[in-house]
Amino acid sequence: MLAAFAAAIDRDDPLSGLRVGERPEPDVPDGWTVVNVRSAALNHHDLWSLRGVGLGEEALPMILGCDAAGTDEDGNEVVVHAVITSESWRGDDTLDPRRSLLSERYQGALAERVAVPKRNVLPKPPELSFEHAACLPTAWLTAYRMLFTRGDVKPGMTVLVQGATGGVATALIVLGSAAGARIWVTSRSQDKREQALKLGAERAFEAGARLPERVDLVMETVGEATWAHSVRSLKPGATLVVSGATSGAAPSAELNRVFFLQLSVVGSTMGTRDELERLIRFCLERDIRPTIHASMALTDAREGFRAMLEGDVVGKIVFTV
Repeated sequence: MLAAFAAAIDRDDPLSGLRVGERPEPDVPDGWTVVNVRSAALNHHDLWSLRGVGLGEEALPMILGCDAAGTDEDGNEVVVHAVITSESWRGDDTLDPRRSLLSERYQGALAERVAVPKRNVLPKPPELSFEHAACLPTAWLTAYRMLFTRGDVKPGMTVLVQGATGGVATALIVLGSAAGARIWVTSRSQDKREQALKLGAERAFEAGARLPERVDLVMETVGEATWAHSVRSLKPGATLVVSGATSGAAPSAELNRVFFLQLSVVGSTMGTRDELERLIRFCLERDIRPTIHASMALTDAREGFRAMLEGDVVGKIVFTV
């Protein structure tokens, strides 16, 4: 079957290890099923895998991709939840110390078919296209958990999103606005700030700019480059939710400000199956859909990876099979 996979790891030149070609059909353990992929979304996780973050050479070749929507063995339209827990785990999927994502220990979703535990398959509503549905399980689910589970966002709150146009950032803008929050964003690019305003952000600022007032919540995925600005943008007693560190993970902790202003710093990782179900319902009820930067054939996967690496992307890149 056709797949996009990591054949080698190179921290400095990740695309050198990317291959698009034939791979064996998936193994199907007891309790698992096969999904015929119709659409699969690209995530930064896939680039990190090609750099060797979370993926060792002993696991190669590894089919990449966490997100998929398609049909099950009976022809039902489904969405795949990407968090794979241990069989004995009960409770919040993201807290299982043995959890993994598709494409870490198990072959991923950038393929014609993917094997997943049966419990990881959810019905896809007909109102959602395969392309839109494929965007939800990683970036949009991450944003949903950041806002509603970890950030406890309420209508009328002011939320600062660091970065304006990546997959998680665009999801934060759309979901937060739909929930009645005032969404402010930052970006170094004037064009991306304008794009964020079109998506529903109320205001957009240059990266690091002094804000007109402090905010109730900060959504942080950038890390070292924006951390100090994030902490200093919070009201006393406010909360910073962090789910990533794409610019580096070793910023100054700003501890004096954290304890003096009684700030909360909250980690967030992916989301649960139940949260994915609620996210799907929320999208339908509020009539919102993921922003798709480009939809292309899986055979053109290298083009999509290159666009994400260069950073000139607004929303999600989706591959169709």
